[in-house]
Amino acid sequence: MTVPRPGVPRIAALLTPDRVRVPLRGWTKEELLAELVDLIAVAAPNLPRDAALRAVRAREQVLSTGVGGGLALPHGRLPGLDRLWMAAGVTAEPVEFDALDGQPVRLVFLLLGPADDVGLQVRTLGRLARLLRQDVARGQLIAAPDAPAFIEVLARLEAADPVPAL
Repeated sequence: MTVPRPGVPRIAALLTPDRVRVPLRGWTKEELLAELVDLIAVAAPNLPRDAALRAVRAREQVLSTGVGGGLALPHGRLPGLDRLWMAAGVTAEPVEFDALDGQPVRLVFLLLGPADDVGLQVRTLGRLARLLRQDVARGQLIAAPDAPAFIEVLARLEAADPVPAL
């Protein structure tokens, strides 16, 4: 049995059905960012929604988080957060996201993390990118009919990952 690496959380454990939307309602990059931040803000009423959206937008200004293969991983850091927050969803149709490969996205995971723990956010994004590097994995999530099925697929992908999580 392998020993979990400290600080690398299970992605499926960061999501709840109320923070996964299948399909997302947004039709533009900006609408998707706002929609996913809103899903987190509902679950975390003390989260400063506008500051969170500004942090995510600021990160997008540096370099698009459309990483390729129809996947976007927008993220931001906020002072005062004591944990990671994640929301995710599947777009109804491909959405232009200024992705690095020039392709539109279908699958979006938005991560908000504490400003004072950059490493945690980087490790989490790395784990997510590794889990979703295969077209088959992304396709399974895109095909999920609803939020619980989406989380179940993600949990199965993690269970099959040779690198353990917390």
